[in-house]
Amino acid sequence: MGLFLCAKANKMMKKKKVAIQGIAGSYHDIASHNYFEGEEIEIVGCNSFKEVIATIRKDPATLGLMAIENTIAGSLLQNHELIRLSGLRVIGEYKLRIAHSLVALPGTTIHEIEEVNSHPIALMQCADFLDTLPHVKLVEKEDTAMSARWIAQNKLKGHAAICGKAAAEIYQMEVLAEGIETNKRNFTRFLALADRWTAEDLFHQEEINKASLVFALPHTAGSLSKVLSILSFYDMNLSKIQSLPIVGREWEYLFYIDLTFTDFTRYKQALDAIRPLTKDFNILGEYAEGKQSV
Repeated sequence: MGLFLCAKANKMMKKKKVAIQGIAGSYHDIASHNYFEGEEIEIVGCNSFKEVIATIRKDPATLGLMAIENTIAGSLLQNHELIRLSGLRVIGEYKLRIAHSLVALPGTTIHEIEEVNSHPIALMQCADFLDTLPHVKLVEKEDTAMSARWIAQNKLKGHAAICGKAAAEIYQMEVLAEGIETNKRNFTRFLALADRWTAEDLFHQEEINKASLVFALPHTAGSLSKVLSILSFYDMNLSKIQSLPIVGREWEYLFYIDLTFTDFTRYKQALDAIRPLTKDFNILGEYAEGKQSV
């Protein structure tokens, strides 16, 4: 009996594993700690979003957090497909305010910077600030935090990275400028993912007010408007719609939609009503609408 209680206690104390694309200090890392605020988590860094999916499928106890859209750069189209094909379930979301900083080795001044490294989207989001440094070379890298770590590890003088302040602290870099993003209303929405069986264990109907769906439609006039009219009739709020072409089926599209609602029963009735009008219908996840950082 004592061994059983000890094993149970160890299981309860075990950290949650969360797979992300990136390393410590990346925006995925920050979003993960914010989403699982108050919980002990262990970050499993991955080199790609495909690797995130593979990690969760290999170990169903591992959860994941994946960026799906940004208010400036738009949707990460490949991630919609990765989630659909993975068989994983969306169990939640988090909207992170993205604040970029220019960081370099301690003692460096902004006038000594000859090269700026970062993810291409981060460079794009800081275009106005970078225009004030016309003689600086811009070099695209695979990640913001990785850029800071690379400069720190190699002690590259004259190099700077665009990343979050968290990465600067972790890799002991000096912040030369803060809030350098052009648009201050810069948010990235992340989806929390889980194996389908793990998702069922975490499902709490009373908290659900949002769903992510995907379906195809017949190539006929008015097929989309019929679906949208039914959703409106059942008081579903369409918060997002994204279409992607179906490979191998010319001029046919998959529609990814997000719905918010206040009545779970009405939501289920709406799904029953639109299902006969669609093809390849799939519920990617039902979850509570996420918080937004400030």
